[in-house]
Amino acid sequence: MGYAMAKYECRLTGDFNAVLRVIEDGILRGSLSATLEDSSNFIADDVICAVRVFERYSMIGSNRVSLSVTLLGKGNELQLSAITAGGSQAMFFKINTLGEEAFLSCLKDVVNGYLRRV
Repeated sequence: MGYAMAKYECRLTGDFNAVLRVIEDGILRGSLSATLEDSSNFIADDVICAVRVFERYSMIGSNRVSLSVTLLGKGNELQLSAITAGGSQAMFFKINTLGEEAFLSCLKDVVNGYLRRV
């Protein structure tokens, strides 16, 4: 049986735009090959949602790995969801997810750094 994609979710408190900047900057600074591939923002009444898709080269898997980040906010209550994909080289099963885990670990470090500051 194959492995699931790497996923990280948490609740945060803070200014939506400030937290989003911390996440974007932290991921892009966390890897020389990291890029922001695309982004999208939605606002509905008092709820805001930002979707970001990052990509970086994984030396472990000799391929590119993507990280999709969704930040949802209502006031200063935030929900973060991040999912990686693309780290396996196998045709039918995910047998090497080390690159995905490493990319997700970068985001976790960014979030933990933010939490230590607030």
